[in-house]
Amino acid sequence: MGPRGAKRQGLIRRGFLRRVRADGFARALLLLALVLLMPVAAHAESGRPLRLVALGDSLTAGYRLPAEAAFPAVLERELAKRGRAVQVANAGVSGDTTTGGLDRVDWSVPDGTDGVILELGANDMLRGTDPAVTRKALDGIVSRLKARGIPVLLAGMRASANLGPDYVARFDAIYPDLARQYGLVLYPFFLAGVAGERGLNLDDGLHPNPRGVETIVAGILPTVETFLGRLGTPTR
Repeated sequence: MGPRGAKRQGLIRRGFLRRVRADGFARALLLLALVLLMPVAAHAESGRPLRLVALGDSLTAGYRLPAEAAFPAVLERELAKRGRAVQVANAGVSGDTTTGGLDRVDWSVPDGTDGVILELGANDMLRGTDPAVTRKALDGIVSRLKARGIPVLLAGMRASANLGPDYVARFDAIYPDLARQYGLVLYPFFLAGVAGERGLNLDDGLHPNPRGVETIVAGILPTVETFLGRLGTPTR
C-alpha cells in the first residue's frame, strides 16, 4: 500500500472510531435515560396503589370503634373518592407512647412502604412525660424512617393547658421543630376541631367517635394530599 493509501485508510479508521465513540455516547445517554425512568414507568405500569402506614396510638387505632370507622380506613375511603389509589395500613396501638413507637417502628413499617403518617405523643402528654423524652423518641422514629428512604407526614399534638405554660411551650414546640429540621409535611394538631367537642368524642371525652374521626380526616385531608404529591400518587 502506498503513502496515499495508508493516509486514506488512516482517515477512514479515525472517522470510523469517531462514529463508534459518538454512537456509544448516544447509546449511553439512552441507557441512562431508561434507567432513570424505569422506576416511574414500572410504578405506572404496575398500577399498584401507594402504601401508607399510619403509625400511632389509640387515635389512629380506632379505640372502641369498628375497624372500618378507624382513621386509616376512613382516610383511605376519602382518598379513593378523590381518585387516589392509596392503601393506608393501621399501625395504631392503644396506649402507645413515642418511646413505644420507636421500639416498634422497624417492624410496624414494612419494606415497600411509600410513606408514613406519624401520630404519636398524646399519651406522653397525658402522663406528663418530659418533653425532652418525647422529642428524642420522635426524632429517633423520623431518623430511622429517613434512613430507609421513607417520607413522613408528622401529625402534631398539643399539651393540655393544665400542665402549665412551661410544659405546654416545650411540648408544643416539638412538632414544628422536627418538621423544620427534617423538611417534613406537618399537620399541626391531629385533633383540630375535635378536642373538647362533646358530640365528636366517646363518653371518655378523649377519643373520637365515628363523627369525630370523619372530622379529623376532613381536616387532615388537604395535608395528606400535599404529602402524596411529594410521593407521586397513582390515580384510578
